[in-house]
Amino acid sequence: MADLRLELVLLPVSDVDRAKAFYTDRLGFTLDVDHEPNAEFRVVQLTPPGSACSVTIGKGVTSAEPGSYRGTHLVVEDIEAARDELVGRGVEVSAIRHMTPNGWVDGVDPNHADYNSFADFADPDGNTWVLQEVRRAAR
Repeated sequence: MADLRLELVLLPVSDVDRAKAFYTDRLGFTLDVDHEPNAEFRVVQLTPPGSACSVTIGKGVTSAEPGSYRGTHLVVEDIEAARDELVGRGVEVSAIRHMTPNGWVDGVDPNHADYNSFADFADPDGNTWVLQEVRRAAR
């Protein structure tokens, strides 16, 4: 089968400049493109550090309601360090939690099992993101 690479996710926002500032200044995403050929269309492409997939915000790029995007995962090797960095940059991030046979428990999985420690945050419009710890070797 041919490779199917996810390279771009569209995020609905109400204020492009406010969202651009959040993603670049607070989250540290790289600004790849900011193109506005007319008053009805603007595309701003941003890439998380270390990611092969980017996000696009803008005007006229999606019909989805601002804040309607839920649960996009950002995979990190060290969730405590990633959370601390984001909090230090002014992002409101939830406490870290992990899943056990008895349900959710506060804190990092004591064994640092891949895909089992999480923390959440939202952008200014309410689009939600999940930090997820995965320590396995990159593919």
